Amino acid sequence: MEELIPAWVDGRLTPVGKLEVHQRGLRHKAVSVFVLEGPRVLIQKRAAGKYHTPGLWANTCCTHPRWDEEAATCAVRRLREELGITGLYPAYSGRVEYRAEVGRDLIEHELVDIFVAEAAPGQTVAPNPSEVEEVRWVDLYDLKAEVLRDPDRFTPWLRIYLTEHLDRIFGASLSGVR
Repeated sequence: MEELIPAWVDGRLTPVGKLEVHQRGLRHKAVSVFVLEGPRVLIQKRAAGKYHTPGLWANTCCTHPRWDEEAATCAVRRLREELGITGLYPAYSGRVEYRAEVGRDLIEHELVDIFVAEAAPGQTVAPNPSEVEEVRWVDLYDLKAEVLRDPDRFTPWLRIYLTEHLDRIFGASLSGVR
């Protein structure tokens, strides 16, 4: 059964199949999480089997909430499902809307609730191979430089977050960092 996600159709929030949402480019709800360890952020390389943007680097995790799911609950759930991370309760960092082509004639038009969490030193990460091919910790400013230098290695949304919304997303989290 295809997952239904909250999307706007004719001005009303409606449950719509995830693939249909992306084929039609419908505006829909999403959640993105960034896990930090000091100045470093955990990023993931999307699994080769993903139906869009496979093999590209993205933020710690991103997803769509279920029809009746709160964004904060969704953030905690996907940290566990994608990366095996438990015990973190990300703080709400704001909302971003973007529209981007993601390949294969699919469009992301997302209204994204963004969350940031501070990991404990030595945070355990156990990626789900059907979701995540690889993970790495990278200095946030080094990541921004990588995105600017070689944007095609990164998902459209990560490029947008880092080039257009860096201070808005990470402002409080980055106090005292560079």
